[in-house]
Amino acid sequence: MQISSTLPTPPLRRSTDDNPMMVQAKALEASFLSEMLGYAAVGKTPESFGGGIGEDQFGSFLRDEQARQMVEKGGIGLAEQLFHAMTKGQDHAG
Repeated sequence: MQISSTLPTPPLRRSTDDNPMMVQAKALEASFLSEMLGYAAVGKTPESFGGGIGEDQFGSFLRDEQARQMVEKGGIGLAEQLFHAMTKGQDHAG
């Protein structure tokens, strides 16, 4: 005996991670987090035994990458809020 499902299959929706607006929202969240890490002095050269002026100059690259990794791991939810705000009303347009 063979049983088949008669339930309708939901339409395939694009993942929000693939959406160009979500990509931009994540980039904005990463930029925000990078700035906040800078104000919190994350990656600041210690007074003794530091890497010198070179470490200070390249510290922003480290903060940028740390912020991108934070966003990829879930971030603070800013990207999702921005995405929802940008896409609000798109379902009704058309």
